[in-house]
Amino acid sequence: MAGGRLLSNVVASQEVHAKWGGVVPELASRAHQEHIVPVVQEALQKAGVAKEDLQAVAFTRGPGLIGALLVGACFARTLAQALQIPLLAVDHVQAHIMAHFIRDGQERPQPSFPFLNLTVSGGHSQLVLVRSPLDMEVIGSTLDDAAGEAFDNGAKVLGLPYPGGPLVDRHARSGDPASFTLPKPAIPGLDLSFSGIKTAFVALVQREELRTPGFRENRRDDLCAALQAAIIDHLVAKLRRAVRLHNISQVGIAGGVAANSGLRHRLQEFGRREGVDVFFPPLAYCTDNAAMIALAGQHLFAAGRFAPLDTVPLPRLHG
Repeated sequence: MAGGRLLSNVVASQEVHAKWGGVVPELASRAHQEHIVPVVQEALQKAGVAKEDLQAVAFTRGPGLIGALLVGACFARTLAQALQIPLLAVDHVQAHIMAHFIRDGQERPQPSFPFLNLTVSGGHSQLVLVRSPLDMEVIGSTLDDAAGEAFDNGAKVLGLPYPGGPLVDRHARSGDPASFTLPKPAIPGLDLSFSGIKTAFVALVQREELRTPGFRENRRDDLCAALQAAIIDHLVAKLRRAVRLHNISQVGIAGGVAANSGLRHRLQEFGRREGVDVFFPPLAYCTDNAAMIALAGQHLFAAGRFAPLDTVPLPRLHG
């Protein structure tokens, strides 16, 4: 990242988790250790930048898996100390919101401040009032499971491989969401909850599979459509309440679940009905990526918010 413009963005996938049906923290940490040096070298090479030309090092302080966070933090601290440049500790969830503003040579509409952001991923579901890159207020968050967890858990019950969220989305396109009824969470205020949907879905699949062997496979498309509709209904209901409560005219969505085609379609409909502008980051910047961390770090750098070299990562930054 230089002057707000993205020079390179290298991602090392961790396909090892597919074998186990979910993220295994120990394997994630080992994969980080294995890939971090070659990934940084490749990113510098693609950007045409020597490490001696770096002005600062940004890293994810949290929230996230503590083992993986420790690998990144130790590497970042060491690099910053060796080069005698500032260290920038980035909030992972806030960085997802900054994905709207990544400049990579492609022209695309961007929200203007203030706006409301719906952040949905495997580990986080939040409604955030974004006043500026460094002024964000969480006004609603999940009380239990995140939306991405509900998608992945439902996929696992249906025998789909990890990560299951994109596969649920794919099957849902051919299914009828009205085929099955799942509960609507009755959570006051702007907080969210997906545990009830997840539990009801598991019970439905197990009950019907006992009655009719093969049910899970024969009705997979309809089941995916029903699960996806229930999750999206809850998200949109809370978003609508937040928009009206705070009189917001612009809405952004970020995080891995922002790539879900069903959610994107519903939010476009929501924008037309509510008279608000809705913004989506490019698909490449919805899931975890270094570009969003770099951009969030750039704003910390401009504000002089440097982190001490003994900064430790935290698995939870909020709540």
